[in-house]
Amino acid sequence: MTLTELRYIVALARERHFGRAADKCNVSQPTLSVAVKKLEEELGIVLFERSSGDVRATPVGAQVVAQAERALAEAARVTEIAASGKDPLTGPLRLGVIYTIGPWLLPALVPRVKARAPQMPLFIAEGYTENLLERLKSCELDVLVLALPIDEPGIVAQPVYEEAFRTLVPVGHPWADLKSLRPTQLLDEPLLMLGAGNCFRDQVLDLCTRASQGESPQVLEGSSLETIRHMVSSGVGVTVMPSSSVDGIPADDPLLRVKPFVEPTPTRSVGLVWRSSFPRHKAIDLMRQALLDCHLPGTRPIR
Repeated sequence: MTLTELRYIVALARERHFGRAADKCNVSQPTLSVAVKKLEEELGIVLFERSSGDVRATPVGAQVVAQAERALAEAARVTEIAASGKDPLTGPLRLGVIYTIGPWLLPALVPRVKARAPQMPLFIAEGYTENLLERLKSCELDVLVLALPIDEPGIVAQPVYEEAFRTLVPVGHPWADLKSLRPTQLLDEPLLMLGAGNCFRDQVLDLCTRASQGESPQVLEGSSLETIRHMVSSGVGVTVMPSSSVDGIPADDPLLRVKPFVEPTPTRSVGLVWRSSFPRHKAIDLMRQALLDCHLPGTRPIR
């Protein structure tokens, strides 16, 4: 039994498909298949149920996969312990960022980190919160930038800044001439939102639910914030956006108007998330300061 074989079964349990698991592990599908079969023979049990188009861990296989994840995390600790004796600002830092933050934060963040830690290149992955947290726990990533709160054992979450929500409406819409909007008004129009599984969608739905005492908005879905922005431009509906993504739209834009909410402005808390065992504390401190120095529009630091 090898750590490589353990990585294969963890990937297969997550992907539930031999081809996708092989891609995740950067090996061919036959290589992964043979290794999994070999491990099953060594253990004398069936780890996975195979059917056309789907692979599922057996009950005992799920227990083995869970133990494999713990073993891989502990093995990664050897590297982390060794790294703690080196310059924490030397060597790659594997950074995960959610989709609703990355496109607007990274252009400001990357040059600031490079200027302060030129020997610490950023390996960057975008994803959904749940997937990024899994990759953090398995030591595939070192630190995440997420919308908080995050409450997971063995995980540290540090708030860095608050970001205001804005309403985006098409030119010619009745709200385009209003100075500000109330959250309850979102129930009166088709509301464009991201699909299920995105934390920003959940935050906007929560805003609507709290404002309306349980009533739900008329939801239309878009695949990304940029796609939703174009749909609003075409007059399909209105949407709620993080301020960093829309405050740069000029007031005389020919298609869109950005409107703040009445006080108290709805916000989300954005912060850094890392394993409690991660030893490169100076890298975390540098990332926090670099995030604050980005001064993204509509944000304010959390001290």
